[in-house]
Amino acid sequence: MKQNFVQELKWRGMLHDVMPGTEEQLLKESTAGYIGFDPTADSLHIGNLVQIMTLVHFQQAGHKPVALVGGATGMVGDPSGKSIERNLLSEEVLRHNESCVKKQLERFIDFSGANRAEMVNNYDWFKGISFLDFIREVGKHITINYMLAKDSVQKRLESGLSFTEFSYQLVQGYDFYWLYQNKNCKLQMGGSDQWGNIVTGTELIRRKAGGEAFALTTPLIKKADGTKFGKSEQGNVWLDAQKTSPYKFYQYWLNASDEDAANFIKIFTQKNKAEIEGLVADHAVAPHLRKLQIELAQDITGRVHSKDEVAKAIKASSILFGQSVAEDLAGLDENIFLAVFEGVPHITISPSSLTNSNSIIDLLSEVTQLKIFPSKGEARKMIAAGGVSINKQKIEDGNQKPNFSLLHNRFLLAQKGKKNYFLIELAE
Repeated sequence: MKQNFVQELKWRGMLHDVMPGTEEQLLKESTAGYIGFDPTADSLHIGNLVQIMTLVHFQQAGHKPVALVGGATGMVGDPSGKSIERNLLSEEVLRHNESCVKKQLERFIDFSGANRAEMVNNYDWFKGISFLDFIREVGKHITINYMLAKDSVQKRLESGLSFTEFSYQLVQGYDFYWLYQNKNCKLQMGGSDQWGNIVTGTELIRRKAGGEAFALTTPLIKKADGTKFGKSEQGNVWLDAQKTSPYKFYQYWLNASDEDAANFIKIFTQKNKAEIEGLVADHAVAPHLRKLQIELAQDITGRVHSKDEVAKAIKASSILFGQSVAEDLAGLDENIFLAVFEGVPHITISPSSLTNSNSIIDLLSEVTQLKIFPSKGEARKMIAAGGVSINKQKIEDGNQKPNFSLLHNRFLLAQKGKKNYFLIELAE
C-alpha cells in the first residue's frame, strides 16, 4: 500500500490547505508534484526548510518531486507576503544562484532512481514567449476580477502594486500549466501565502487544457514566543556555511524553546511518530538535559552540513559552556573559533603591551585597552580564588610574567569567572 503523503504531513503539523481530491490522486498513482524556490540569493535559508522537507516526504511516499527555480519569476517579483517591490536580477546572477540551490537540495532529495527528483528553471520556457503571445494564450483565460480577489493583491492595492507584480500570478499559473503539459505534473505545493497563486495554476489547467490538477500548502511556521522563525539577530540563518557557520547553525536549533523543539522535530527531521513521541516523553522527565534540542540540532546540522561539522559544533559548544581544556581550544578551526567567541568583548592590543607587562596581574588590570579588572587587588583576589584562566589554563600565580602561546598566531582568550570571556587580539 502506498504511503499516505497527506496524512504524513497532517500528523507532523505540516498541512494547511489541500484541494479536494488531492489525497485520492496521490494514493491512486505515483504523481509528479512541484515546489517553487526563489533564486534571488545564492543560498537557501532555514525558512525554505519546510518546503524542502515537504519534497523529502513526497519522494519517500513514492512520488516524483520537481524543484522549480524561478529564473523568470525572479526577474518579476512575487507580491505575496511582501510590502514593497523587490530588486530584479540579471540572468547571469540567477543562473549562478540556481546551481548553488541545486547543490543544497541534493543533500535532501534524490536526483537519481525510479522517482528521481528533477530541477527546472521557468526561464527556460519563458525566454521564448513574447508579451503578445502570453496575453493571447494565457491572459484571456483568467479574468481581472479573479486576479483582484487574491489576498496577496488586495493587501498591496493601497500601498501600490506594479503591473509587473500584478501579473505574477499569471506567470506562476503558466508554470503549473507548462509542467502539467510537459512533465505530467499534477500537484503544486508551497507555503500558505502561495495558495492564491497555486489555484490560479489549477484554474488555468482546467480552462486551457481541460485537465485536473491539485494544490496543497503548508502553514507558515511561527515560534512560540511570537518572533519570526528562521531569523537570528544577524538576519537569515542560511544553509551555506560561508553565510552562517555550522556552529551558529547548530546553536540556532540548540537554543530552541522546549515548545518549539517539540514542534520543529516533527517538521524538520525524518524521525517517525514513535521516535518523536519517545523523545518528547524522555525530555519531559528531564527537560534540563535538553534532549529534544540536542537531537534536533544534530539531525538538521548533519544533513545540511555533515556529521563532521556536528562533531566540531559539539566540541565548540563544550569549550564555551562545558568543562574543556587548553588542548580543546587550540584544536579549534579558526573560523569556528571566531564564530564561538563572536559575541564576547573583542579587545585589540599591541604585541608590546604583552611583552612589556611585568606580570599577568599587570596585563589584566593596567593595559589601557583591556582593564579586565579595575584594580590589581581585584585581579589578585580572583586569581587566588581560582577564577581566572587564559587560553583555558587556570592562572595559579598572577605575579608570573605573561608567556602564552597565541591561538591562531594572534589571539589570547581570557576568562573571568565561569561566564565572562574576553578575546584579546594582538595587532599593531
